[in-house]
Amino acid sequence: MDKHQFWQLIEAARERERDLGDGEHARAVARRAGELLAGRAVEEIVAAQQVLWDLMAESYTSPLWAAAYLTNGGCSDDGFDYFRGWLVAQGPDVFAQAVADPDSLAGLPVVRAAAAEGFEFECESVLGIAWNAHIKATGRQLPDNAFTIRYEALDPDWGFDFDDHNEMTRRLPRLAALYF
Repeated sequence: MDKHQFWQLIEAARERERDLGDGEHARAVARRAGELLAGRAVEEIVAAQQVLWDLMAESYTSPLWAAAYLTNGGCSDDGFDYFRGWLVAQGPDVFAQAVADPDSLAGLPVVRAAAAEGFEFECESVLGIAWNAHIKATGRQLPDNAFTIRYEALDPDWGFDFDDHNEMTRRLPRLAALYF
């Protein structure tokens, strides 16, 4: 399985799960993607784990972490993983746009609604798509060597206090307008 095939899997899951705008859509997408993946060859399931963690590494950026901090009212290390899991469940277009320009998240209806309603963006279950699919398909856990992950160093220019409203407004103006 390559990145393109992984995104096809996510898109197929998204098409089958209706978004009710209640924040549960990402979890439903994760469940459906796991079910779809479980029907594939074991080698594809294992490969999907690497693709997922490559996406996690690609999205491990300070600007995106700042956006997660702003939209979720704070964001720990684990919280950032779960936020990026939610982002994967939004599909390839939203994911790519958010990685390139985290402030673009302000244009998503779900983000605008969350600013008013106060729900958070997180989906830990996306991180277990391949894990769960492998167990369902084989009865066994993924092999220990199923993936590697290498995060690039975070951008030191974004090493400011994310509670600094002025700096967040300067760097993420559209999101700050929704959340401050």
